Amino acid sequence: MDAPVSGGQAGAENGVLSVMVGGSDSVFAKAEPVIDCFAKSSKLLGPAGSGQLAKMVNQICIAGLVQGLSEGVHFAQQAGLDVAAVFDVIQHGAAGSWQMVNRHQTMIDDEFDFGFAVDWMRKDLDIALNEARNNGAQLPVTGLVDQFYADVQGMGATAGIHPAWLSV
Repeated sequence: MDAPVSGGQAGAENGVLSVMVGGSDSVFAKAEPVIDCFAKSSKLLGPAGSGQLAKMVNQICIAGLVQGLSEGVHFAQQAGLDVAAVFDVIQHGAAGSWQMVNRHQTMIDDEFDFGFAVDWMRKDLDIALNEARNNGAQLPVTGLVDQFYADVQGMGATAGIHPAWLSV
């Protein structure tokens, strides 16, 4: 079976990871009690390999959310808004996401070392984009976001995405 996780370092430390499992029903049934010790949710998504495919979906979604959040922070700063106040309001509406709730303040405070490296995201996006080429999925936004990450990577950044970097 394969069982990639989402939730980052904090999710691991707090035992609240999401686990995307690929494998047989019988193997999952044996593993599920162990997985439950460190996960808030787990789901069998199909045969072996399905967990990795679901992880690719996860990373595609995260990369786009972080891009949008970074641009939103940058726009609010450039517009002269009280950025923290804006995000305190909009995180409860349709724009809300885990990334927004947990990362907007660190972005505002120029703190970008939050446990997931730019290099790792590039690796994950490369895996997803290669799989998309193999399965015929069209991922134009993911390809564009990957190029933004490549630009940040080229600047020598390793920890996170600074909103101003995405406008270069």
